[in-house]
Amino acid sequence: MNFSELGRVIEQLGKDRGIKKEFIVGAIEQAFLVTARKKFGIQGEYEARYNENDGEVEIFQYKNVVEKVRDGIVEIDFDSAKKLDEDCEVGDQLGLKIENPGFSRVDIQTAKQIIFQKVRDAERDILFAEFKHREGDLVTGIARRFEKGNVVIDLGKSDAILPKKEIIFGESFKPGDRIQAYLSDVIMTNRGPEIRLTRTSPMFLVKLFEVEVPEIADGTIEVKAAAREPGYRAKIAVMTTDRDIDPVGACVGMKGSRVQNIVNELQGEKIDIVRWNDDTETFARAALAPAEIQSVSLNHGDHTLDVIVEDDQLSLAIGKRGQNVRLAAMLTGWKINIISKAKLQERVKLAVENLVQLSNISEATAQVLVQKGVMSIVDLSASAPEDISRYLGKSVDDAKVMIETAAAALEDENIKSDLDENAEIISASAVPNQSGFKRSERAEGTSAPAKKDAGGDKFSEAERRLREELAAFKLK
Repeated sequence: MNFSELGRVIEQLGKDRGIKKEFIVGAIEQAFLVTARKKFGIQGEYEARYNENDGEVEIFQYKNVVEKVRDGIVEIDFDSAKKLDEDCEVGDQLGLKIENPGFSRVDIQTAKQIIFQKVRDAERDILFAEFKHREGDLVTGIARRFEKGNVVIDLGKSDAILPKKEIIFGESFKPGDRIQAYLSDVIMTNRGPEIRLTRTSPMFLVKLFEVEVPEIADGTIEVKAAAREPGYRAKIAVMTTDRDIDPVGACVGMKGSRVQNIVNELQGEKIDIVRWNDDTETFARAALAPAEIQSVSLNHGDHTLDVIVEDDQLSLAIGKRGQNVRLAAMLTGWKINIISKAKLQERVKLAVENLVQLSNISEATAQVLVQKGVMSIVDLSASAPEDISRYLGKSVDDAKVMIETAAAALEDENIKSDLDENAEIISASAVPNQSGFKRSERAEGTSAPAKKDAGGDKFSEAERRLREELAAFKLK
């Protein structure tokens, strides 16, 4: 079978579509092999070979050499085989070239369909491998059309999908717009590779900084964490080991030029750039900027930070609609409770007043007990004598008397035995979610805190974590 332009077609396909010549030749051979089996019978054994020198696809039929033929499709008699190959013997398998296969137009069409399908599959595999390798990169394309709110973007060799939920709130596109996005995922589907983009991921912010700040691109400055509420506000933490470089200043740029370019790309999203610190308390203070933090208490057990601020700093620490504390939680990877110092002091004052109702407890003794987490007569009555003895430096017998007095007071209607558990001391709370980016992973074995019920226990837990802090408060 002679195809005068078959060689040129193979070369052109390989050049235009980036498919290896060997693959195209293999697709052609397989296509004509399937066609030959369909025409001459599937019980026969056939082979298709592309002859590059002659530009032919040659079809060979293999037959077994036998003394007496029973099936002419798969067997050939010894005398006939001897004429074709003098060295053959009975039991050998002889390949016979079919000089004129006589393929019909339908046969040729079937072969073409197989070849085109093989080429399409190869193209899909090539595109998948190329874009899979580019996962995590910034890409730029042209908006072509809209499908159910999603933007279809032309990247040159393939289309990509920018889902509606991955578009920054408030921004809109029209066909022909140039769009920059972060290539988040490439998956293979029945229709070929699906390339998914995002403009809301914290990694989009990180990659924009890599483009705008050469020191990040060359590794002098490292982005350690990033958090976003797309279209509204973002925080990014940076560090460097070069003492001569200010990582925050380098990211801001001369007169804010570098960060302003990023703000413009993100539709006016406000960006806070903070200095990373391995010390969690120091980093938490920076993450909650511009609020001034009074103190930070860490609880490694449930991965929680209790942050105490003055009343005039509460709004800054919490932020508009809670943005500041949420972003700080994502940036640090810790749950953050914002606690009013005035409310905490008032709570401690009430706790001391509750305890001094007992005749054998002085104000100084009550303050010591409160510092140890004994916040009311009820707490005292439920305490172990050994603990009270250790807290106050008294004998176990004296501690027992004190506990018995507290237990008796529970029956006295004139004594208020417990505090008002509805008095909140936590002004705001935020739990880190998965939308933040953090370079250093959380220490092994440390898990995110579980949500607590909205009852009074969460307040007493916070008070116990802050008992060391309470000692510094002056009660009036």
